[in-house]
Amino acid sequence: MVLPNLITVLAICAGLSGIRLAFEHRFETAVVMVLVAAFLDGIDGRVARMLKATSKFGAQMDSLADIVNFGVAPALVLYAYLLDRAGSPGWIAALLFAIACGLRLARFNVLDEDLERPAWQAEYFVGVPAPAGAVIVLLPVYLVFIGAIEPGRTVAFISSGFTVLIAILLVSRLPIYSGKKFRIPGDKVLPGILAVVFFVLLLSTYTWETLAVSVIAYLLFLPLSARAYSRRAALEEAKAAEPSPE
Repeated sequence: MVLPNLITVLAICAGLSGIRLAFEHRFETAVVMVLVAAFLDGIDGRVARMLKATSKFGAQMDSLADIVNFGVAPALVLYAYLLDRAGSPGWIAALLFAIACGLRLARFNVLDEDLERPAWQAEYFVGVPAPAGAVIVLLPVYLVFIGAIEPGRTVAFISSGFTVLIAILLVSRLPIYSGKKFRIPGDKVLPGILAVVFFVLLLSTYTWETLAVSVIAYLLFLPLSARAYSRRAALEEAKAAEPSPE
């Protein structure tokens, strides 16, 4: 039980260190620390399940860490780097994102305990998941790092609007495929491993470009996921309406 909780604590340390680095104007390192925090916070639960070391204490620790790593840390780093140029609207946007992240996590915990929810709906998130939101909301920062946009007051106002949009997506009812039950066929395992290695190499070599493209691809994926959910819901309703064989 020590290892999963240790990962959670390290994630909190990384998120808080990202905030400190941002206010020291070491922004690239600050963003990396926030991403590391999001990654660690995203795997601690999986590690606990793999080791069969889940506990109520660990679940509470994970919930408390999530709001720091997925909500507070990204919002403050984004504000320190860009949104502060917009003044009060930038601060309001950062606050809304952090609050929306907390609401999103609370709803996730409630839905996770809902035993009456149809099993197939567990394959979809309700709203953008908090880890994804933390990575997505930093898109303006990635674009500045690669020189695609120049930081300024206008960009800060646009980024504030983008931050509010992501906050809305966090608390929305938009169904998003989770991939929890996705399985790679046996004959596709080696190409899948190669694809993952290729992505990691791109991420380590062209970090900000890869993150920017990945975020844009994820945003384009959202309407496709909603469409797939609608089709699945119609199919499940049709199955439920079929008369049962005697």
